[in-house]
Amino acid sequence: MALTYTDLIEVDLERLGTAVADWKQAVGHLRTLAKDAETGLRAKSESARWAGVNATVTRDFIRKTAKEIGDLHTEAGSIHRLLDDAHRELAELQRSVRALVSDAREQGFVVTDAHHCTVVVAEHTAPGEPPKEGGQEKAQHFADQISSKLGRANDIDQSVRLALGRTHGNDPYNAGHRTYASLDDAQAERAVELARKGDRMTEGELAELNRILRFNGRERDGEFATDFYEGLGGPEKVLEFYGLMATDGTERDAGRARLDAVGELQRNLGHALANATDPDRRHHLPPSWGAEFRKLGTQPVEWQPGMMSKPYGYQVLGGILRYGDYDPRFLTPIAEHITQLHQADPDGLLTRVGYGQGERYGFNPSGRTGSGTDPLNSVLEALGHSPEASQQFFTRPPVAYREDGAVDPGGKVDFKSYLDVFTDKHFQWNPDSNDPYVYGDLQKQEAARNFGPEALGHALESAATGRPYDDDSGHAVKHSPEAADLVRKIVSEFGAHPELIRHNENGDIEEVSGPLYAMRGSLGDITADYMGDFQRTLAGTDSATYPSSGSPARLEENTAYAFLSEVGQDPNAYASITSAQHAYTAHIVQEAVNSDSDSSVPDVERIKNATRPGGIIAGVLSESRAAAVLDYHSAVDSQFNEAAAEKQKWVNRILGIGMGKVEEVPIVGAPVGWAVEDIQESVMKSIEKDSSDQARSDAGGTYFQGRDAAIDSARTAVEVATRGKYNWETVVDLMNSGGNAADDGHSAGVAMGSATRPKR
Repeated sequence: MALTYTDLIEVDLERLGTAVADWKQAVGHLRTLAKDAETGLRAKSESARWAGVNATVTRDFIRKTAKEIGDLHTEAGSIHRLLDDAHRELAELQRSVRALVSDAREQGFVVTDAHHCTVVVAEHTAPGEPPKEGGQEKAQHFADQISSKLGRANDIDQSVRLALGRTHGNDPYNAGHRTYASLDDAQAERAVELARKGDRMTEGELAELNRILRFNGRERDGEFATDFYEGLGGPEKVLEFYGLMATDGTERDAGRARLDAVGELQRNLGHALANATDPDRRHHLPPSWGAEFRKLGTQPVEWQPGMMSKPYGYQVLGGILRYGDYDPRFLTPIAEHITQLHQADPDGLLTRVGYGQGERYGFNPSGRTGSGTDPLNSVLEALGHSPEASQQFFTRPPVAYREDGAVDPGGKVDFKSYLDVFTDKHFQWNPDSNDPYVYGDLQKQEAARNFGPEALGHALESAATGRPYDDDSGHAVKHSPEAADLVRKIVSEFGAHPELIRHNENGDIEEVSGPLYAMRGSLGDITADYMGDFQRTLAGTDSATYPSSGSPARLEENTAYAFLSEVGQDPNAYASITSAQHAYTAHIVQEAVNSDSDSSVPDVERIKNATRPGGIIAGVLSESRAAAVLDYHSAVDSQFNEAAAEKQKWVNRILGIGMGKVEEVPIVGAPVGWAVEDIQESVMKSIEKDSSDQARSDAGGTYFQGRDAAIDSARTAVEVATRGKYNWETVVDLMNSGGNAADDGHSAGVAMGSATRPKR
């Protein structure tokens, strides 16, 4: 039976601690007894001059007795280690859950046991009292954290119960069964035992394997993950196991439950492999695993005798690599090898398996960005989750690899960087689909081919931002010089060749869609993360008024305009950039008004300088939105509106960059931190206004909503920054100045953006 919230909160773990101490003492006593039995009793028996029956029966009895005492010592040691590990981890989980519950209650939430290792957290409100803004999100955050820890506690409870039974053997007259060095050791053994059943695992057994992997595969010391993968028997056995399970879960007759369970297995295996292959972990796999995976990458893999169609190792491995933050020493050589193989022969690693099984069949049960048929897409997704590896992949000189995955010491590649490879207009992207009829349907073919550029965008986003591309909870990361220089090259490339990312669905315009338009969402995220660099560039200054987050990207003004104009046509990119623009403008207005400065320039001029660049970006984006909706027909207004609602993360992230001074804004009677919350609220309201109604176009092609939102955002930022520092009349004048500067910037941005729109 699963552990519950009430169980963990109320259980007296001191009793378990006492049991640990008792078993430790028993181990000591049995160690002494075992030593005495071996060096005393048995030694004397072996050296004695037995005669008759004693020479066989008695001597054999003494040998067995000494062995049994030794086995008892071994068994007691295993029990002590299992209980000690369990007590230590459960005590920490209990303390952590109690602290979370206390924090939740202090904030007005009620925690209720929902059983099955979950809780329900609800806001406590008086009758008739409306719920607090953001209350539901906070409640869910508490529920997720507590439930996750309950799941871990249940995993420990279940694993210890099973391991103790195996150690004891349910035999009071015969000691010395399973021996465990730690709880991780026991859990890894059980996980391997389940994995060896392969597709014969029942739903319950697969759920157990997923539970063990989920709660142990990411442990910081890497012990469990390493033991598990070693237990599978090496890289080839890993590929055979995953190939079998992935196809078992994605075959046409597999139900939804099996597909979901195998999808979870894919994620768990990926995170565990990333952990096990990290050389910085205390426990990790040897470097030879990486070399062996590369060698197997170009070889067919067979997990059932007589397979008609055998996939290549990289196709199978790619499914695992899609999840986890991998160390560059493991992942980057694999990514380089796959890319070089693809460049030499784009179809060389494509084997479609399971003819007639359907589109979802293959090595990517998650279904995200393809079926997993093309290993290039899979390894780009892996880079998208591995920031350090992706940054090295795109910024360091390429290393030549032989076909077998070994480094070619004297070999050379015919390109300078992998960015150059992927942005070559002749680069071939394969439709990542197992559908045998994909080439007969142009729409399906385009959708399946776009998975590659989308994955490329994820990899570049990871390299540029220092975060996994889909990590919405992560804080801003200071940009390294290498990442900033990569962004400069990205903006320069697509600013000079915007046709690569253009998306046109209007048959009346001759321009065709570029091969890489599916990556514009990620390019928008990169732009948002480098908002300081874009505002500084469009302001035409190197002034510290527009600080970067870490190393500056040093963009060129003309390519920055062209890049922004093209990328902003994508609804998700538009929303990310708009959110970041509003938040960053609010930040620099705060700095202009409230930071220490020796400048003699009055606040009104500093405010104008702070709000104008954001207005320019808003103007360019207004034209981008117009081009997408009215010219290229690549999006509709509802898509822009829906995307805007999901970009709170950029507001929080931008305000987290160098915003320590915001908390010190002198607002009379306001608590510390109130200014930040006020800015967040005002920014989100501005974004909502930008997307509240159907956009309208005047003769110049501007959208009133974007203009009004930029002005309102600037005015609100000025109000928050100056409140308490000036009388209200002065505050209003400063608000008007800031709004007018944003309006002026918007007009300039519209003019620049309209120059890039197609001539009809």
